[in-house]
Parts: sequence; structure tokens; C-alpha cells
Amino acid sequence: MSTNTDDQEQVQSDNLQGAHLATQPRHPLLSRLAYGGSLYAIQVLGGPLMWLADWYPWFYPPTFAPTIVKTYACRPSLPTRIFFPKSYDRESSQTPLPTLITIHGGGFCLGRTNEDDEWNARFADTHHVLVVSLEYRKAPYYPFPTALHDVEALILAVFDDESLPVDKSRIALTGFSAGGNLSLTVCQLPSIRDKVKPSAALPVYPVVDQSVAQEFAIKTRYYKPDLGPGGRSKPTDFLAWMVPAFGWAYINPGQSLEDPLISPIYAPRDALPPHLFFVGAELDQLAHGAWRMASKLAGRPVPSLTEKVGQQELAPKPGQLILDDERFAFEHVDEDGKSSVRWLLVPDQLHGFDRLPWSWHGSAESVEDAKLKEVAYQKVMGEWLRDFVWK
Repeated sequence: MSTNTDDQEQVQSDNLQGAHLATQPRHPLLSRLAYGGSLYAIQVLGGPLMWLADWYPWFYPPTFAPTIVKTYACRPSLPTRIFFPKSYDRESSQTPLPTLITIHGGGFCLGRTNEDDEWNARFADTHHVLVVSLEYRKAPYYPFPTALHDVEALILAVFDDESLPVDKSRIALTGFSAGGNLSLTVCQLPSIRDKVKPSAALPVYPVVDQSVAQEFAIKTRYYKPDLGPGGRSKPTDFLAWMVPAFGWAYINPGQSLEDPLISPIYAPRDALPPHLFFVGAELDQLAHGAWRMASKLAGRPVPSLTEKVGQQELAPKPGQLILDDERFAFEHVDEDGKSSVRWLLVPDQLHGFDRLPWSWHGSAESVEDAKLKEVAYQKVMGEWLRDFVWK
């Protein structure tokens, strides 16, 4: 029996040779030109479109607009979008509000805060919290650690802003993809950990482990052709061409990929907020890293790179989460109740499913499924904050 076990472990070890990268490699010249050309083209060509998008609300007021947009002296070029719950009377109420700080995604290179307006407004209204959405400067013009320190400075500015009804004893951080990474890394900085003291971080489909080689990461999820037409059934992960470009732009060659400020999976438990809630998307190469980090911090067996996240079968019901299967949901609460870890895997959906345009989903069924699951996981997150973390 022991011989068979040893043989299996040796096979796994052989299969994972080269899976771990200790430092950021220097990519070949042609790769660097391709990555740089692609990102610069998107950023430059996207400039006029973003300029037009900024004017659009003047003529067609959006349904999910922020209550106010502020700029702080520490980062005057980075506007902060602030969402009050509709039920809050700003004229007469002096009651502090529990506050959720959100950080947008985009691989550290793309994206803007206004892309999260609908998510932020809904969360503020549904759970009666103040939602503050942060901006940061982008790679490759501004590589690591610029975004991290931009977010740090803005969190401190919001914390010290006496014009906002921030309940300083009830602050949580969340972020999406690259923003999920920043939500887990900024809270490790002494200024945030010791002064702001966020009670929770809730990263959504986050980047948590940059040390896993791309060719291994794409094998850690299931591929489901039976999901029908659209992006969900494709035999490739749509992040496959993006992740290397984003990594090249954000992380300089020679940088340790085990730095907890790059890969928060390496952070010690006491450097993170006491309560953590990881949300992954099943059809996403990043989900496995979040699953491993949640398992590690919860004291559960840590999955290897040969164990795929989720299941090959389709979810039983479209539009619903799976809460009775530990592959999709678990919770660990320490004996004293002062710290906890939750894991929630959204079944049958892609990375960024709640922000992808229709053309990326490719079918009305996928869009509808994504919208229902977005509302569902938001509800679980909000109730967890209100009824457990902030109780």
C-alpha cells in the first residue's frame, strides 16, 4: 500500500515539474513586444471611448450613479466614487454607516471605477452600507507597487474624511480580479492594518498566487462543452492570453512571486483581516488559487494543482448557487469566534461573469444565469457582513 502511495506522489511530483515560479521571469523580446503592443493599443485606442463615456451621463443620467464623486489631495487624479444607500437621509442623519471599500479589476492594466457602479449601488441599497469605490494608476506605465500604494493612500483619505459617515469599527474591503488581489495586499500594509483595521476582506475571483505557471493554471479548472453556445462552453480559458501580458506589465523581472504583496496566498494569517470571504468562478483559472488560499487559512487540506476546482457536471439549477457541497461552499470559524474563513464558488460561470458584456457571454442564457448569480452571491456576502462580522 505504501509503495502505491509513494508511486502516486512521485507521478504527481513529476507532473508538476516547472509549475512553480519563484521570481518573475524576463520574457523573450518578441513576447515583450507582443504584450506591450497589445496593452498600449487597448489603452490608447480606448482613450477616446472613455472620454465619450465620461460625457454620456451628462445627457443620459445613469440608473446606478454614485451619490458623490470626490478627489483627495493625496491622489488628485484618481476620483473616488461614493454610494450612499437610498434609505439614508444625508441632510439629517448623523448615524455612522458600515462601510465597504471596493476596488475594480482589469489585470492591473485596464478598467475603471465606473464599471462597478451597478454592483456598488445595489450593494449599498440592499444592505444599507456606505460603498466607496477606489481608482488606481495602471501598468505598464505604473507597475507594482504603484496601484497598491494608490489604494492605500485613498483608504487613509476616506478614513480621515470627517464629511463621510464612516463607521470606523465596521470597515470591509472587497475587489474584483486584480482588485481582489489589492484588497488582500493593501490590508497587510502597517498603515491599513494598524490604523484602519478592516474587519473583513471579500475578494471576488481574485488573483492570489502569481507563482503558478500559466500552463498549469489553465488545467486546474473544468471545461464544460455541455453548457451550450457561448463563452462558458469553450475549450480554452479566456484569460489564457491575458494573464501573461498582465503579469509582464505589472511585475518587474526578478521580483519575487512569493512576496505576499504580489501573491497574498503567501501572507501569514495575522497579516490579514480577521474575517475572510473568498468568491470564485468555477470556469476560471484563478479559482483554484482562491480555493487553495481559503483552504489553507481555514486549516483544511490544501488542494494540489492536480485537483480541479468544482465539478465536471453542470449545476443542478441555472441561476442558483450550490451551498450544500463543500467543493462550492464552506465556512470555518475559530473557536473564539473572532476570525473566520468562507469559500463560495459560483458554478458554471466565467471569470468576471458579473461584468462581462453580452458578446463575451455569447448567449442570453449565460447572461441571465450570471445576473441571477451576481445578485445571489451579493446577498450571501451582505448577510455575512451584517449578521456575523458586524453583528
